[in-house]
Amino acid sequence: MPKSPPTNRYAPVPDGFPIRDASVRYTELPPPHDLAGVVHCFWELRTVTELSEDFLYHALPDACVNLLFNRLDPAIAGITALHTSATTLNLGTVFHYVGVQLFPGAWHGGGDELTDRYVGTPYQGALPLVATNAKLAGLAFPDATHHLATLVRWCVAQQYVVPNPVTARILSQLHAIRTVADMATLVGVTPRQLQRTLKRQTGFAPHDLLKVLRVQQSFRKHYLDLYADQAHFIHAFRDATGYTPVQYRKRFGGSSHGD
Repeated sequence: MPKSPPTNRYAPVPDGFPIRDASVRYTELPPPHDLAGVVHCFWELRTVTELSEDFLYHALPDACVNLLFNRLDPAIAGITALHTSATTLNLGTVFHYVGVQLFPGAWHGGGDELTDRYVGTPYQGALPLVATNAKLAGLAFPDATHHLATLVRWCVAQQYVVPNPVTARILSQLHAIRTVADMATLVGVTPRQLQRTLKRQTGFAPHDLLKVLRVQQSFRKHYLDLYADQAHFIHAFRDATGYTPVQYRKRFGGSSHGD
């Protein structure tokens, strides 16, 4: 377990949803210091009042695996799968989820645990997700993070979650990476070695990981810092999110620097 502050400062943007008023609440809290090398944040997404129509949640690709818990049904939990393009999920009119967002590459528990769904059948895997979810009953989100941290520490002890020096180095030097060759040089391996390493450790090929990280960066940096021209940026942004930058801003708010 790392004892010093993590070198990466990767901060994925919150996913998109069109309702941004008092009826839906999204909250992030930082992890304790001993987990800061593997956990980006603890998060909560919930309705405060019942909605008049189904809530469509636009999950952006960010290369992060999430440990996810449905607070309305303790039996439903899971580990979210990775994607290179956005996924729209219908959460209904009443929902309450909490989760742990892991940094890219920190999940080493294997692909058989991953699921594409926020809602669905009860969890049947080997991790104590259902037991953890039961402990969250009746707790406000800040108090629930104690049990989420305990679960992550258990996952670290079992090596399901592991600090990843390769992805940490990539994330800490994103500003210096324009190509897969740049990424390989930064890590100190050949492109072929990087292909094998990242595929094994993250589930992404280097090109796909770079594609996801660039789009994430585009929410905070000018597109010309990341792409050859505006046309290239708009094409990559639309492939990843399903919208042009202008369309995304109009539907979900926030900003991307591609107008």
